[in-house]
Amino acid sequence: MGIVHTTMTDEQRKSVALEYLKSLDRGSTSDERPFLELFAEDAVVYFPKWGVAHGRSEIGELFGDVGATFKSIRHHSQDFNYIFSGSDTIVIEGRSSGEHRDGPWEADHPAWGAGRWCDVFEIRDFLIQRVSIYLDPDYAGKDTTRYPWISA
Repeated sequence: MGIVHTTMTDEQRKSVALEYLKSLDRGSTSDERPFLELFAEDAVVYFPKWGVAHGRSEIGELFGDVGATFKSIRHHSQDFNYIFSGSDTIVIEGRSSGEHRDGPWEADHPAWGAGRWCDVFEIRDFLIQRVSIYLDPDYAGKDTTRYPWISA
């Protein structure tokens, strides 16, 4: 018997992506399944300034490293913009707020600050196969040496 892939609807892919984002907001897993079990065994995740994590073990390292820099995070789901491709890909654009070890942030406060992000997911068989996270990882806006207009 060959590999069987379950056909998913856009709404089902959206629900997997939202479970992932809600898990990040909780800083823990849900009662439904542990965080890393949202990912396929051979999934790939990209995070700026960290790089690419291959497989659940490295994905755990990535989120452990990045998560250790947060006190809290909240994704503002009421503002999400969803883009469906008609295939396994879903793109979610959104805003976030929270507290990083370097200080708090909220999208649009200030206008140039962190908090706006875009994630590109590939979800198949109710598992995240790939997610590329696009955002500014300078949550507290401390990178003023390289970007002098921030300190102005």
